[in-house]
Amino acid sequence: MARKAARKSRAAKSSSLIANPVPWPNGARCAVAITFDIDTDSFLHLEQGEQAPKMLSALSWLRYDEVAVPRILEVYRRYGLKQTFFYPAWCMEHYPQLVEMIVKDGHEVAAHGYLHEEPNKQTRDREQYWLRRQIDVIARMTGQRPRGWRAPLYKASEHSPELLAEEGLIYDASLMGDDVPYVLRTRKGDVMELPSHIALDDWPHFVHSFDIDYQMPVKSPDEAFACYWAEFEAAYEHGGLWIGVWHPFVTGRLSRCVRMARMIEDMLKKKRVWFATMEEIAQHAAACMAKGKWQPRIDQMPYYDGAIPELRDAAE
Repeated sequence: MARKAARKSRAAKSSSLIANPVPWPNGARCAVAITFDIDTDSFLHLEQGEQAPKMLSALSWLRYDEVAVPRILEVYRRYGLKQTFFYPAWCMEHYPQLVEMIVKDGHEVAAHGYLHEEPNKQTRDREQYWLRRQIDVIARMTGQRPRGWRAPLYKASEHSPELLAEEGLIYDASLMGDDVPYVLRTRKGDVMELPSHIALDDWPHFVHSFDIDYQMPVKSPDEAFACYWAEFEAAYEHGGLWIGVWHPFVTGRLSRCVRMARMIEDMLKKKRVWFATMEEIAQHAAACMAKGKWQPRIDQMPYYDGAIPELRDAAE
């Protein structure tokens, strides 16, 4: 019986379209993290400046986080889940009651910029300044330094992985380079990358706003969640990692939150699904690597030090 089970396990692994699936805990077929970026109205002030206070409709929509975050936490309590919230530190300072709710329920708070600034438009020193400022706020308001970071708008810079390693953060969640965790190797140390991709972001499925000049055809909850579910089924079949990148003022709207709860129920019915915080996933992947149970892809950072020579040649 043991030999038969071993053969079955090897056959299942060899049929996977993922070359190096992670051995998830307790025989789980995939790892799942539903992450929320609690941007609230931070980026509106950053992008619109003095005009932002006049944009009442947009502000009311973005401040819906005050309704959505408690609702999302209630869903998590219903299913006994602990998940990760990526938080611009300015939003934490301006909406401390939401932070208190999240911390009280035992969820992870990770870094997501200070005012949702774009790292790849900054110098290294300026990016480091904002990173340290957000780390300080999270440490002060939650009692511990963040373990991970997601670049606002996914706009990580060539300096970001090295700065994260230098500050002692263990994972990044900004990139889209694989279906399982992989390692970003820098001169200051390694950072575990926990990738997602745009199909698992709620922005292109739901966001339509004249004020921020983003006008996508709004899908029904079932349409968007059908896309999320297709990604989940593939991850489940092949041993992948499924990370939702959502926003309370988007997916926390009533009908979408109801649909989210139904999706969680359906995932849990699969039995062999590991719901975890991003920190737990990063730590598990690192432990598997250290024990020789799994070998990740390793990307040397940065990919490029500057413009490629062919580009310079073409300009001459």
